[in-house]
Amino acid sequence: MSGEVILEAEGLKKYYPIKAGVLRRTVGHVKAVDGVSFELRRGETLGIVGESGCGKSTLGRMLMRLEEPTAGKLTFDGVDVYAQKGAAMRALRRDIQIVFQDPYTSLNPRRTVGDIIGEPFEIHPDVVPKGGRRRRVQELLELVGLSPEHINRYPHQFSGGQRQRIGIARGVALNPKVIICDEPVSALDVSVQAQVVNLLEDLQAELGLAYIFIAHDLSVVRHISDRVGVMYLGTMVEIGDEDQIYGRPTHPYTQALLSAVPVPDPTLRNTRTEIVLSGDVPSPAHPPSGCRFHTRCFKAQEKCATDDPALVPRPDGVSSHASACHFAEPKVVV
Repeated sequence: MSGEVILEAEGLKKYYPIKAGVLRRTVGHVKAVDGVSFELRRGETLGIVGESGCGKSTLGRMLMRLEEPTAGKLTFDGVDVYAQKGAAMRALRRDIQIVFQDPYTSLNPRRTVGDIIGEPFEIHPDVVPKGGRRRRVQELLELVGLSPEHINRYPHQFSGGQRQRIGIARGVALNPKVIICDEPVSALDVSVQAQVVNLLEDLQAELGLAYIFIAHDLSVVRHISDRVGVMYLGTMVEIGDEDQIYGRPTHPYTQALLSAVPVPDPTLRNTRTEIVLSGDVPSPAHPPSGCRFHTRCFKAQEKCATDDPALVPRPDGVSSHASACHFAEPKVVV
């Protein structure tokens, strides 16, 4: 991992219109992603965590430009992604690929594995000569731990873990620099999750990949990530190195998430203080004023209801990392 930034997001927003009435007029917006900024360095893994519905997957799709932004800027290797069109955007897609969440619906059931993995070569014919595509697909199958002899099989002939390996093979086919992993192990059994995560780490070391790893399983994210960003209701509330987020979180929401993680050691369970949040997650169509977390926060004060805290470095006693809280203070989590 180098210190060079390869992907940078600045103030990304995605609002979906709410239409009502006979004339289908826009009466509001669902603010799925609302001002997210971060950097991704070459060869590193940035984990994105948060509750279901916080905007993680929408953010991932925006990074792939499968969703057009309402506002914001995305820069890849010095190139403005959202300013690219036609052939320029198609060329840029070689370097940013995605592994989808569900291995059962992300693969075309009517096509063989060879056709699925080889499809990127049809779109980008200069990557591999036509006569060498079959051999390259077999090499990719071997790379992800599958047999080259399975090239003529169909997706239904594979298990869930094997299908996700096929999706990963398709993702690395064009030798990308960044892969967006949109909850790639959430639909798999726990034992298979470990195998897929280990595969992703091996490929990262071998191919020099950078990952955006989106998940809601905090243990998986901790295992694979170099840095972690925590999202709540469409915004990034804390971002820092893995040991900072898991060892000394400063945002109350992050502290509450970590307090809910099961502790396997029975001797430590009684030392853990669980933080129970009050109320439900507000609607992204009508987010609270000020800090979005203040309606459920155990530290909330009058200021929180009116002033939206910036995501800026907050000293935690040892170092500092970015946290969007007026009253951020580190809390050691067992």
